[in-house]
Amino acid sequence: MYRMPVLAVVLGLCAAGCGSSSTTTTPTPTTGPSNTPVFTATILPANEVPPIVGAESSGSGTATITFHLTRDSTNTITAATVDFVASMTGFPPGTVVILAHIHVGAAGVPGGVVINTNIAPGEVTMPNGSGSLVHTDTIDSTNLATVQAIINNPAGYYFNIHTPANAGGVARGQLVAKM
Repeated sequence: MYRMPVLAVVLGLCAAGCGSSSTTTTPTPTTGPSNTPVFTATILPANEVPPIVGAESSGSGTATITFHLTRDSTNTITAATVDFVASMTGFPPGTVVILAHIHVGAAGVPGGVVINTNIAPGEVTMPNGSGSLVHTDTIDSTNLATVQAIINNPAGYYFNIHTPANAGGVARGQLVAKM
């Protein structure tokens, strides 16, 4: 006697569960390019061209380069600043960094400076063989296309530091986009 109402309820629930859903998912809107692209580099004397030998050859470091971009409605870069943060270790005590910048050039290929940190000579010292570089600079409007080129192909650019003993560059590393 009780089987019919129970069976009717069970069948009703099954029918309701088999119906189609009227909810739809809204696609996630795509966003434009990042306005704060970040790049890293592992800087080593062995990466210089030619590789560094001598007292400074045992040094190493890491660099993080962050661009802060302003874009127009077409996503063209219209202004930029750059933060450089580098940590160095393993250099002889008293080592002084006299220059640091981004060059154009694939791994193993020397190239010209494209974006300078504009540090003052002696601003970055390593009294115990270790030190850090922290510097922010405004990108000149004539270099905005270079910033876009770095974003498009970071491996085609490298960051390096220079010392009095190795004025042509003491440690270098290719840029890698940080995800």
